[in-house]
Parts: sequence; C-alpha cells; structure tokens
Amino acid sequence: MSRLIVPVLLTALVVGIAAPSASDDMGEAARAGQWQVDTLRLPEAWRASKGAGVLVAVLDTGVNGRHPDLEGAVTQGPDLTGASRSAGLWGRHGTAMASLIAGRGHGDREGVIGVAPEAKVLSIRVTLENGDPLRRKRSSVGRHALAKGIRYAADHGADVISMSLGGGSGLWEGSADEEAAVRYAIGKGAVLVASSGNDGDTANRKNFPAAYPGVIAVGAVDRRLKVAGFSNRQDYLSVVAPGTQIVTADGGDSYVVGDGTSSAAAMVAGIAALIKSAYPDMSPHHVRTAIELGVLRRPTAGYSRAYGHGVANALLALRAADQLSTPARPPAPSIAAAAAGPSSRTAVVASMLGLVAAMAVWVLATHRASRRDST
Repeated sequence: MSRLIVPVLLTALVVGIAAPSASDDMGEAARAGQWQVDTLRLPEAWRASKGAGVLVAVLDTGVNGRHPDLEGAVTQGPDLTGASRSAGLWGRHGTAMASLIAGRGHGDREGVIGVAPEAKVLSIRVTLENGDPLRRKRSSVGRHALAKGIRYAADHGADVISMSLGGGSGLWEGSADEEAAVRYAIGKGAVLVASSGNDGDTANRKNFPAAYPGVIAVGAVDRRLKVAGFSNRQDYLSVVAPGTQIVTADGGDSYVVGDGTSSAAAMVAGIAALIKSAYPDMSPHHVRTAIELGVLRRPTAGYSRAYGHGVANALLALRAADQLSTPARPPAPSIAAAAAGPSSRTAVVASMLGLVAAMAVWVLATHRASRRDST
C-alpha cells in the first residue's frame, strides 16, 4: 500500500464565513463565536501574560501574514515541502491555527483573538492542504519536511512549536528522524505541542508527532467539555481543549468554522506561550507540568485515555506555573538548634566575662609590682 508523503491535517473545515464587509459584520460575528475565550478564562489570564516576547513556530501549510487578524505577527520561514503553492489552497489550515495562537483581531472587538495575542508566529510550511491534488502524487517530495521543520524552528529561536497535523512522514508508526528532531528541539528549550488525532471514533490510531516522548499531545472537547467523538483516546494524551465549532481566520481575509484536535492543540500551544512569556527560563518539562496541573475536569483516577489529565485552562496553568517557579523556602530552624541558641550565647558571654576578669587581675598585679619597684 502506498503511503502519504505529508502529514494529514487534523481540522475538518466545515462552515465558511464570507470575507469581512466594510462594516466588518463578519469580523464581529467571528469574535462573538469564540466560545473558548471564556472557557479557557483568557481575560483573567491576560492580566498576567499575553505572550509578549515569545516566538511560536507553526509547522503547517503556511501562514498568511496579511490576514487582518495577523498583521505584524508573522515571520515567514522556509517552505520544506518542495511543492508549488496551489491557487486557493495554500496556507488555509496554517493561517487558521496561527489565528488561534496569536490572532490580534482588528477594529473594535472584531476578528479572531488568539490565546497569546502578543506572541509572534514563525511560519514553516511542512505539509499541503488536505484538498491539494499534489498530495496524491507518489514522490518523495517533502518526506522529511516535519523533522527538518522542527530543527529549523529550534535553531531559529522558537519557544513553542505547534504541530496541528498527524501521520508524520506519512508513517503512522512514526519515524526515527522525527523523534530525534523532537529530542533536539526539547534540548534547545522548545515546548512541542501536537494534535492527538481525529479518528477516535474509528481506527483510533496512534498519531505522530503527538505520540513522541516529550510532546504535549492534545485532544478535543465540545462546549459542554465532553470529549469529542473524533478525538483519539491514547495513553500519550496530555490534556484536552476546545475543538468543536471553532471559529478561525481563513487563508484569505475571511473566516471559517471547524472541528478537530488541530484547533485544540493550537490553543494549548497558546497557553504554553503565555507561560513562557511570564516565566522565560521555565523548562519544557515544567511548562508541560504546569499545563497538566492547571486543568478542569480532572478524571477521578487522575488520568484517562480520553481526557488525559483534564481540560486545559489558561488561568489555572499560569497559576500552576507560578507555583512551580517559586523557589522553595529555606527550612525553619530545628527545635534542637533553637534550644542550642541561648546556651551558645551564654557560653560566649561567660567567656567574655572571664577574659575581662583576667585582664583586671593582670592590671592590678602590674600596678602593685610597679609600686614595689619605686620604693
């Protein structure tokens, strides 16, 4: 059986919204439809951090930095696919994910606002849109694009690497070069986030890069915070996040509504950006720990293959990060040490008094001797 040569995107774009009009009614509708803003408690989280100073690499189909909600936020990195850009197809999925991470919106409460609206995006094209006819061609173009993209991101200062895709180099069992690239990036201090997979209600395959050790794997929940049927249930799952009826920027200057673990992963990448902005020296391990501690709906047993550690929450993750970053207080003096204190001071005082008495005797003896010498 032939294998795909590029990763599968993990968002199903289901409803399109027309481009903004002069009054930008669609921009207002897009903002109003972002139910995750309240669920993640973003307004409260933004009091502590909005992602300033953080670079998030979006490994995807490319990002349109000219979208009104992403203006000034995007740096264009390399295209590692080796494929041409199909008209109307390039950058739709990548732009959608970037808007969920670092969208700035526009106008007066219009457009998509991301989880970390002051973060910067590094766009690295590593895959093609699901509908791109070039995906069906059997060639080796872009076979190692994801591994190269991870290394490029790490070498160019990415604090967070967001990967809303699956299947690795078309290999559902993963690949050695991708796993090595993941280890390399973590060693450089990058936090890696990936979508857990969208076939939870069918094959429920083990999905890469989410399943590589050290990657924060993210599943999807609906508005009721129930795990979406399509969200993969696996023992590598870290957390779940909003992933149904998600409004995102589209590749042009319009909007789209979709379902998928892609959107959930992008939001958690945004949470990682908030943490890295507030605590720049925090290690990837501790960022992941903070996200896994700062959750809602933690399973009764503490963990499950459906929910992971629970539903990600930006405010709670920042609070957990603050706890992890606070240095431990020095231990209080022991009872024995406290008891020894006064006796130690008594000994010092007694020694000083003895020294004074000895000096007084020496002075008196010297004075008497001098009198005898003078008579």
